[in-house]
Amino acid sequence: MSIIYHNWERLVRATLKKEELRELARAHSRDPSLSSISSDFSSRSSFTSPLHDHFPVNSGSPEAPSGPSTPLCSRDESLPIRRSDDGILQLPIAKPILFKELQKATRHFRPDTIVGEGGFGPVFKGWINELTLTAAKPGSGMTVAIKKWNPNGFQGFNEWMTGVSYLLQFRHPNLIKLIAYCNEGKNLLSVYEFMPKGSLDNHLFRRGHQCLSWATRIKVAVGAARGLSFLHDAKKQVIHRSFKTADILLDEEFNAKLSDFDFAKDGPSGDATHVSTRVMGTSGYVAPEYMATGHLSGKCDVYAFGVVLLELLSGRRATDRSTDHKIQNLVDWARPYLSKKKKLYRVMDTKLEGQYPQEGAVIVANLALQCLSHEPKSRPCMAEVLATLEGL
Repeated sequence: MSIIYHNWERLVRATLKKEELRELARAHSRDPSLSSISSDFSSRSSFTSPLHDHFPVNSGSPEAPSGPSTPLCSRDESLPIRRSDDGILQLPIAKPILFKELQKATRHFRPDTIVGEGGFGPVFKGWINELTLTAAKPGSGMTVAIKKWNPNGFQGFNEWMTGVSYLLQFRHPNLIKLIAYCNEGKNLLSVYEFMPKGSLDNHLFRRGHQCLSWATRIKVAVGAARGLSFLHDAKKQVIHRSFKTADILLDEEFNAKLSDFDFAKDGPSGDATHVSTRVMGTSGYVAPEYMATGHLSGKCDVYAFGVVLLELLSGRRATDRSTDHKIQNLVDWARPYLSKKKKLYRVMDTKLEGQYPQEGAVIVANLALQCLSHEPKSRPCMAEVLATLEGL
C-alpha cells in the first residue's frame, strides 16, 4: 500500500509542478529573469513516445509532455484541481487501488473477462466495492472496466500518466469517469465506469449488432459533440487528438462518453493559433494541416468529428480496403456527394433502409462537409457543431 501512495504523491507533485510552471510563465512578462528557470524545466521534461493504432509521422524535436495544466475548466460540471487555503493541492475523488484487488476483481485477468483491446493493452471487466476499492464477487458491487498496460505494446508510462491526469480533473456526463488507478512497478492500470453497450465502432461495423436507428445515431453524435465542446471550451482548452468511433463509449441508454485521453494535449494559449507537436493519430481521422505541418489546434478534433459524422451517415469505416485491396478513404469517396441533395442517397447506410428524415440527413451531411473543410478557419467550432445537432 505504501508503494501505491508514494506513486500517488508523485502524481500530485508532477501536476503541481506544471501549475507552478504556468505561474512562472505568467510572471515572465513581469520578470524576464524567470525565463531560464522555465526553459530548464521544459528541456528536462520532454519526451517522445511510439504508438500502436496511432502513428507518429514527423520525427522533429521531442514533444513536450502532453499532460494537462491546471485549472482546466471553467464550467460548473467540471472538477478542476485546486489549492486549499493552506496551499495543498486538492485532487478529485479517483483513488489508488491495489494490484492484488484488481487481480481478484478480474479473476486473475482471465481471458473471458476481456471486453476490448487497444494500443495500451487489454480492457477487462471486473467488479469492485466502490467504497473500499476492494474486489467484489462477479455480478455484485460496481461493474468496472480495467485497462491494463501491455509492457510489450507501443504505449507506456507517459501516455498512461497523460490519460489519468486529465480525467483526474474532469467530471462531465459525456466524459468517461475514472474510478481508480494502480501504479505498482510495471503494473499500470486504470479503472473506469463500465459502459455496457461498448463502443460506437462495434455497433457500426461489427457483425451481430443491431442496426442503430437514425434517432440513436443523432443521440450519439450529440453526446460526443457535448464532450468535445466541453473540452474545447475549458478555461485551458484541451484537444483530444485521437478522436474516433472507437473512443465513443455507450451506456445502457446509448448516452455517449468520450474515452482514451492518453494522447490529449493542452491547446494553444494567448495569441497562438496552434501548438506544434509530433503528429499522432489514427489513419483516416487526422486533419490534413496537422498531417502536413504538425500544427495542432481544436479544429483538428473538429475534422475528426466530421469523419465520425460520415461514419454515422454511411455505416462505412474511415478507411477500408476495397475489393482490389486498395485502401479507400471515406472522406475522399463521400465528399463529392455531400453537397448534392439528389446524390446523398449514395452515402447513406443501406442498413437504415431509408428510415431517416431526408432534411435531417442533408443537414448532417452539410455539417460534416463543413467540419471536413481543407481550411481549418472554415470549420465550425464544436459549440456550433453541437448547436446544429441539437436543433435536429
